[in-house]
Amino acid sequence: MSEAKTALRDQLLTARNRRSLLEIGEAARAISGHLLAHGPVRRAATVAAYVSVGGEPGTGALLDGLRAAGKRVILPVLRPDHDLDWAVHDGDLRPAGRGLLEPAGPRLGVDAVAGADVVLVPGLAVAADGVRLGRGGGSYDRALARVPAGTPVLVLLYDDELLPGVPHEPHDLPVTAAVTPSAGLTPFAPSR
Repeated sequence: MSEAKTALRDQLLTARNRRSLLEIGEAARAISGHLLAHGPVRRAATVAAYVSVGGEPGTGALLDGLRAAGKRVILPVLRPDHDLDWAVHDGDLRPAGRGLLEPAGPRLGVDAVAGADVVLVPGLAVAADGVRLGRGGGSYDRALARVPAGTPVLVLLYDDELLPGVPHEPHDLPVTAAVTPSAGLTPFAPSR
């Protein structure tokens, strides 16, 4: 991992840790509203999403809204090899390692993400070309490699996490858009 990536991750995580619960909650509501009104999400039968942790923009209201709209929501389950398995979110979440919450239902396999109509991913920042900076475990890069070209892949961020550029490596896969509280959807040139 490059020193530039490590330094930027540290800076972004420090900024997130300084956010108030009020700011995190307001961001979560705004992002949820943008996504639930977004055409591809409204038309989707299956949405691959995630359960936010720590200072990430909250996903609780979004997950509830997706389920209330009749969407099949699949959530990641971190495997011992750091790849992502998937399971349907039925409203029941259980504690998992690393402070994560995961669905309690049967596992669908690592390829289940390929069947999602929209994929929502966490990140720390995204560049103007759609390159996402994650936490560095590589789990989402592996999962995104299974997502068919043309599938919307959206990263949920705070407004100040849209950056002109981020350090990246060949295995870092771009997203198609970012969703932030104030700007809503920011699309990137298709490269998937």
